[in-house]
Amino acid sequence: MSKKTVQNLITAGLFAFVLALFIFPEFKAVIIRGLMKVGFFQPRVETTKTLPPETATASVQFMTAGGHIHTPESLKGKVVFINFWATWCPPCIAEMPAIHELYNAFKNNPNIVFLLVDADQDLPKATDFIKKKQLDLPVASFRGTVPASWYGGTLPTTLVLDKTGAIVYRHEGAADFSNKKFHAFLETLLR
Repeated sequence: MSKKTVQNLITAGLFAFVLALFIFPEFKAVIIRGLMKVGFFQPRVETTKTLPPETATASVQFMTAGGHIHTPESLKGKVVFINFWATWCPPCIAEMPAIHELYNAFKNNPNIVFLLVDADQDLPKATDFIKKKQLDLPVASFRGTVPASWYGGTLPTTLVLDKTGAIVYRHEGAADFSNKKFHAFLETLLR
């Protein structure tokens, strides 16, 4: 094979790779998930600042697929992990297994609530998506106005509220929430 042919094959391969990233969300999710496993996309919990509870939060309600309704007031006294996501979002899909692992570590603790909020507001579609992925995650939708400090439109966006309802963690973009530091961060909040 000539040098020119090898260069053309490499160029075609790179072009196909980049094209696949744009066309197939699952492919992009697999790449992001692989990068998580080698240490990229790690959440930085030590740099998080506490933001006071917002009075505007009273207007938002979260409805789970199981029929439960949560309000900021009903969640006080609990640590709350909220993830805004969508079924078509590759970074969202990439972080789901890590969130699933984190959720499984805490799901029997009554002092923590997980809400995976479908930004598209299509709860049946989101629930089916999670089932097809064979994940055990509490999917929810929202009613009312979500405060901009919670969710400004970037997917995924994850936040953690402490027991008073204050934001103690907020992250935009994919992250490996199964990491030990994040697990320890939640354990500290639960004390």
